Amino acid sequence: MIRAAPCPPASADELAATLPHVLAAPKTVAPIASLCWRAGFRERSFPGRLLFTRGCGIPGERWRKHPWLRLSDGAPDTRIQVSILPARVCDLVWRDRGGTPHPGDSIVADLDTTEANLPAGSLLQAGTAVLRVSDVFNDGCVKWSARYGAAAKDWIVAPGHPPLRLRGILCSIAIGGVVAVTDRLRKI
Repeated sequence: MIRAAPCPPASADELAATLPHVLAAPKTVAPIASLCWRAGFRERSFPGRLLFTRGCGIPGERWRKHPWLRLSDGAPDTRIQVSILPARVCDLVWRDRGGTPHPGDSIVADLDTTEANLPAGSLLQAGTAVLRVSDVFNDGCVKWSARYGAAAKDWIVAPGHPPLRLRGILCSIAIGGVVAVTDRLRKI
């Protein structure tokens, strides 16, 4: 059997050229491209709906047990309960969908996640849940670089790019509820 070669990661030039398209994403109402539930490391499932709760985040997801950011008392930081990745960025960097893991963001949506559009504290309606945009910057971890290339990581943190939040936003759950892949994110 002949296997197709994996897609090369996006180059710095390609990422730069695509920036206007990424920044042209909808600002107030955005279709949801996918929902992701992560029970553990390197585990992903893509349900049609997710339950969001203030106390547990997404029940059963690894945030409660293995958050990458904790409070001084050791509890998981609620500012990182939900991550939202712009769909246009996901489509640009996640090319080898068979051989490279999904980024793992709870929601992928065609949304403008820039600070100018969604400053910290902004609210988003997601199904019957309400999310509050966090002040924590998602800089793209080492795994982002390993999976999608050094250029993709450098693009996120390049001078002038952090306010664009190209790696997406992190949110706390302000009001628990259910979000479905058929819902739209709405800026409120």
